Amino acid sequence: MKKFLIYTAKILLIVILIAIALDGLYTYVFLKSKNRGKIETVFNLSAQNYDVVILGSSRANNHFVSQMFEDKGLKAFNYGMSGGHLFEASLMLKLMIERKYVIKNVILEADLNLSNDKESEGVSAKFLPYIHNSEVIKKHFEIQENFNELYYIPFYRYIKYDSKIGFREVYKIATNETTNTLDNLGYYPLQKHKNGNMKNNIVNLNPLPHNKYYEEIKSICKANNINFTAVMTPMCENVVGMNYFEKVKKAYPEIHNYENVVIENKYFSSCGHMTDEGAKLFTARILKDFFKK
Repeated sequence: MKKFLIYTAKILLIVILIAIALDGLYTYVFLKSKNRGKIETVFNLSAQNYDVVILGSSRANNHFVSQMFEDKGLKAFNYGMSGGHLFEASLMLKLMIERKYVIKNVILEADLNLSNDKESEGVSAKFLPYIHNSEVIKKHFEIQENFNELYYIPFYRYIKYDSKIGFREVYKIATNETTNTLDNLGYYPLQKHKNGNMKNNIVNLNPLPHNKYYEEIKSICKANNINFTAVMTPMCENVVGMNYFEKVKKAYPEIHNYENVVIENKYFSSCGHMTDEGAKLFTARILKDFFKK
C-alpha cells in the first residue's frame, strides 16, 4: 500500500510539473503575440495615443469605419469585439489604462448589450493568458465562479478554452500566422448576402436598470478625463420590438439613439449588422454630430 501511495504521489507530482511547464510555455508565447488579435495587441505593444477609441460588440466592430475618423485628422481604432458583451468592453478599457494608453474620446456601442452583465466566454477567454501578468484582468475575473480554477490551477484555463487559447492558437502565434482582425484599423466591413437574416425579434429583450459594466466604463472615462459618448446603432426595418431602444433611452437618457439613422434593408448584411455602405453612412453622421469642429 505504501509503495502504491508513493507511486501515485510521484505520478501526481509529474503531472503538476508538466502542467506548470506547459502553462509557462503557452503564456510565454501569448506574451510575444502582436499581430493576431486586439487584446494581445493592447497588452504587448507599446502604449498608444488615440483621439478616438471605439468599444462594443460586433455592432461596434461592423458599424464604425475607423478610416473615416482618420480622414478627419483623428487617430482612431475600432476595438469592438464580435460576440463580446460590456464585460469585455469594460475590461478592454481597463487594460488600456493599465498599459498607459492616452485616450481623448471613447465611443461605446451600448444598446442590445445592455440587456445582460454576463461575460461572453468565447471572447473573455482571450484575456486569460495574461491573468497572472495583469492586475486589472485578475480583478475583473475575481467575481466569476470559476476564478480559483482559472487562476490557481496551472494550465487549466488553456485546457478549458482550448478552442480559443489552446494548442492551435499557440501554434499559429509561434508560426507568425496573422488574422484580419487588425485590418482597417479594427473595423470589419460586411457585404450584402442573399441569405442574410433580415428578420429579428427583440420583443422580450429588456435593458438592465443598472448595467454594472456600462457604469464601470463611464466611471473609468470620468476618472481619466476621457470624453465618453454612448450610442445605439442602427437595425434594419424588419425588426419586431423596436421599442427596446425607447426602454434604453428611459433607463439611460445620456445614450444617443441612432437606431433609425439607417433603416433600409439594402444597407444591412443581417438585421443587426450594416454593410460597409451602411456603416459609412452611419459613421458620417457620428462625425457630423460629435466631431464637426
